[in-house]
Amino acid sequence: MIKPSKGQIDDLMDEIRQRAARSERVLVTTLTKRMAEDLTDYLLENGVRVQYLHSEVDTLRRVELLRELRMGVFDVLVGINLLREGLDLPEVSLVAILDADKEGFLRSETSLIQTIGRAARNVSGQVHMYADKITPSMERAIDETTRRRAKQVAYNVAHGVDPQPLRKKIADITDLLAREDADTAALLQESAAATGRRKRPAAEDELVTLIDDLTAQMHHAATELQFELAARLRDEVGDLKRELRGMREGQMA
Repeated sequence: MIKPSKGQIDDLMDEIRQRAARSERVLVTTLTKRMAEDLTDYLLENGVRVQYLHSEVDTLRRVELLRELRMGVFDVLVGINLLREGLDLPEVSLVAILDADKEGFLRSETSLIQTIGRAARNVSGQVHMYADKITPSMERAIDETTRRRAKQVAYNVAHGVDPQPLRKKIADITDLLAREDADTAALLQESAAATGRRKRPAAEDELVTLIDDLTAQMHHAATELQFELAARLRDEVGDLKRELRGMREGQMA
């Protein structure tokens, strides 16, 4: 969808509020650092839960921001070049491209296609390009995106694929991981407290390390939308925690 640049911020604000009310997320890409900072400040002043993903953010914080966006800690992520983030976020129902008609690297055909693709994983995903004219890059990007979407729809119909359950799967796995994290944290805290009263056996140390490792793998699988793998890892973590609890109870007996 192409919209005029005039009044783009007010229009964007309205679109953001609609998405936030439905617990959906928004990505906004700007051309300059100054515009990204000013837009973020403006949205914050107007009560929008927003974060700015700037180039100085280190890798760990970037991963945390993306996870927080998916978890609903905030609703809008503003950035300049969102392409390199490898963003594949089913919760994002709107990608807003400001100054889409300003030809250059960030508004080239390839960049626009990749940016538009950030909304492809949401069944109701939309892309709004704010522009005063349609550039050749925009036209080619729109044509290619339309072709890809038609191909995907045809594939879904032919293979009986229903993308709608994905949202529920994400909610389910998010809830599952939150409960598992709370239980793991409590168990490891108990284990750490017990260590202060006695020397922890090597076998118990190995179990704690393995629980930590598998928990990290479980979260990574969930981030990659590998729900079955995440569930299997969760079961393995549960088995190990039961073993650790049994080991601790045996030592206390």
